[in-house]
Amino acid sequence: MKIKISLEKSAQENAAEYYQDSKKARKKKEGVVNAIKKTKKKIRETEERGVKEGEEPVRILREKKWYEKFGWSFTTSGKMILFGRNAKQNDALVSAHLEKGDLFFHADIRGGSATILKGGKIAEGGELEEAAAIAASFSKAWDKGFSQVDAYGVEAGQVSKHVQGGAIAAGGFALEGERKWFRNTPLKLKVGIDEEGRAAVGAPGAGWITTGVEVVPGKRGKGKTAKALGRLFQIDENEFVRVLPSGNFRILGEGRRGL
Repeated sequence: MKIKISLEKSAQENAAEYYQDSKKARKKKEGVVNAIKKTKKKIRETEERGVKEGEEPVRILREKKWYEKFGWSFTTSGKMILFGRNAKQNDALVSAHLEKGDLFFHADIRGGSATILKGGKIAEGGELEEAAAIAASFSKAWDKGFSQVDAYGVEAGQVSKHVQGGAIAAGGFALEGERKWFRNTPLKLKVGIDEEGRAAVGAPGAGWITTGVEVVPGKRGKGKTAKALGRLFQIDENEFVRVLPSGNFRILGEGRRGL
């Protein structure tokens, strides 16, 4: 063993310095040993919960598409439905994504998502009703616990941010002409995962959601509902927090699914 000593220090000073170094080394060793013990304990606890060492909880690691910054869905025939999650997004959607040939939907209640059915003027089958269901469900009506609400749709050219005398406040719009009404639209959504493995929300019966359940306003909080859905579909519960409307929920048939 080679030992370095300082010729500028006495034998006692050199010995004292090595003694202090040895104390520091012992403390570092104790820290490493404790860290190893804690790690082994966490591994043991994880294994007891049924997750093997080396496995990670399921997470969605993917590049998100441009429309996922908004609320999004699809009709059964594949047309895109976009909706805002707040006043700022409502304005951004209408100003940047409401185009000729699209339809604009909104629930007949103060406070709701600006909902756009892309290519809605050539909608097929029940696509209009599907867009109306999204507009109805992503409104204050869900948060208030309603079971249904009226919704309406207009063409893109009927929507404006301006009225005579000035502009309209954030999130609001002026509508001209007649509206197509969807009376007593049920507040019900299909929630699950699509073919890309994403947490997704759609109108009841949305076939593009490959595996899903239906939810209605209820008494269970959003966080607990998202946790139950995450456990059911084996993806991060926060993905469901992002796609669900504000309010409380009931999962239809949840007793049979053990949620």
